[in-house]
Formats: sequence, C-alpha cells, structure tokens
Amino acid sequence: MKICILGSTGRVGSELLQLALQDSHDIKVLVRDKNRLTVSHRNLHIIEGNVLDENDVKKVLKETDIVISALGTDGNGTLSKCMLHIIKHMKEEEIGRIITIGTAGILQARTNPKIYRFQSEESKRRSTTAAEDHLAAYLSLKSSGLCWTNICPTHLIDGEKTGTYRTEVDMLPLNGSKITVGDTAHFTWSLVKKEGYENSRVGIAY
Repeated sequence: MKICILGSTGRVGSELLQLALQDSHDIKVLVRDKNRLTVSHRNLHIIEGNVLDENDVKKVLKETDIVISALGTDGNGTLSKCMLHIIKHMKEEEIGRIITIGTAGILQARTNPKIYRFQSEESKRRSTTAAEDHLAAYLSLKSSGLCWTNICPTHLIDGEKTGTYRTEVDMLPLNGSKITVGDTAHFTWSLVKKEGYENSRVGIAY
C-alpha cells in the first residue's frame, strides 16, 4: 500500500511513521526540513515542502492510496487552510480514504450534545483557537464526500502503546482524561488495516 503521512515529525506522526515502515508499506512524507526526520528507510520517500503550498501537497499525494494526517495547528489557521488543498488533490488523485488526528475539543459535549466540548465546561483549556482550527478542518472533511475518520484524543501524554483504551463515536469516553501518544498512534494505524469508524469522529481515552 502507498501511504502519505502528513505531520510525520510530530509526536503522533513520528510514531505512525515507525508503524507504517515496520509493516513494509511505501511511505511518502512532506516535511519542511528533512533533517528533522529521525528515521531512514528504503521505503520512505521524502518531499521537502510546506502543507500550505498547494503544489507541494499535490506532489506528495500523487499515486497515493491513503492519507494519514497528524498535522497540528499553529494558531494561524494552518490546519484548516491546508485541509482544503488536501481534499482538492485527494479528489484529483481519486484517493478515497483519509484518517486525521484531531482533538477531543471538537467532539460533542456529553453534558450538552448540541455543542462541542471546547464550547462547554468539559474543556479545561482557556484558549479555543486550536480547537476552532481543528473544527474548521473537520467540517471541511465532513462535507468533502471523501471517506474520512477524525481521531480525537483527549490530553495527550508521552508514553508507549498499551493496547488498552476506550473509544466512542462523537464523544469522549466517560471520565476519560488522558491517552498516550503510543496508543493514539496504535489506534490510528489499526484503522489503516481494517474497516471501521468511516465518516466519524472518534474520541479516545483511558
């Protein structure tokens, strides 16, 4: 399988890259600085560029079967802006499947399902800027016509895979307060190899 991983130098993205290479897939990544990558592999194809540059996105998505985005937000709308390029060129390349890493803030609030968690007292963050960027990217995916899954971890802590965690569609599992980088990557990668959670947001926590 030919897989494009965006955000491969980040916390979850770097774990996903390791999992993909262990399974012997052909992997393409788009990075601003290839020196930030900590791995090299015969199946790893590196393109230097920027997700905000439409031509760079077009290049990395060419001849790809599936896209995994672990891109974060920088407070300047980067995530929502680049998602428009990703969707456009996925359609041009006839790539049907994308799995993204979001944030638990864009799940529905359990106390009031009519609003998002970041709009409710369930969220502990004072600033909503990051959640709003994630939300805009999610809404673009939702209306794209693509087959998407948006994985929404709660407080993301460093740590390895345990393989034991809870997931729930549209909401954060009850009383969930944290999840490791390793388990977030593990669940994300599991969806590459099996069907499930299509066109859904998925909360993940212990």
